[in-house]
Amino acid sequence: MKRNPVLDPGLERELELLALRGGFRSSEDQAGNLFHWFRLGSPGDLPAAARLLAARGARLCTVTAYDPRREHDHPRHEVAYHFDCGGVLVTVTAALDEGEPRVPSIMTEFTNADWNERELAELYGIQVTDRPTPARLFLDESLERGAMDRVIPVSVLMNGASSSTLWERIMGERQDESGSLVVHEEERG
Repeated sequence: MKRNPVLDPGLERELELLALRGGFRSSEDQAGNLFHWFRLGSPGDLPAAARLLAARGARLCTVTAYDPRREHDHPRHEVAYHFDCGGVLVTVTAALDEGEPRVPSIMTEFTNADWNERELAELYGIQVTDRPTPARLFLDESLERGAMDRVIPVSVLMNGASSSTLWERIMGERQDESGSLVVHEEERG
């Protein structure tokens, strides 16, 4: 019988030291695949966690920003960095300051974090510090950072909210003070 991979016990201990008290949990699915979650005490601990994971040959899979409370008028963000570490999924999360959401770059350890970090800044308005390449990905420079998070929170889209409520929210953003629909020149066709 094939044995599923396990997380290096030394790495597990070191990540637990960075995690909040009680900020570590693990689980196993029906097939025996292991999943580990480490909730950091501070976003400032991300580079240390990245160094530990890179030293063990981990691969950064993706980075997720999300609002755990899903309140459109008061966005609060957490970030989750998802790594594959020898066949074990390791997710490192950190809550960001509500007033000035910022997170340090981990590009020195994982160059593939570039795209994800630029998305954090562009779509959510999360400042990524110590980045070697701060250029935008695809939104025009004239748009305020985090604009997409204020129009339609990605968490709403990800929850499959393609209802009339979502459409009303989109259209509500396009009405002027009198309630008339605002049509931009490029939409007139």
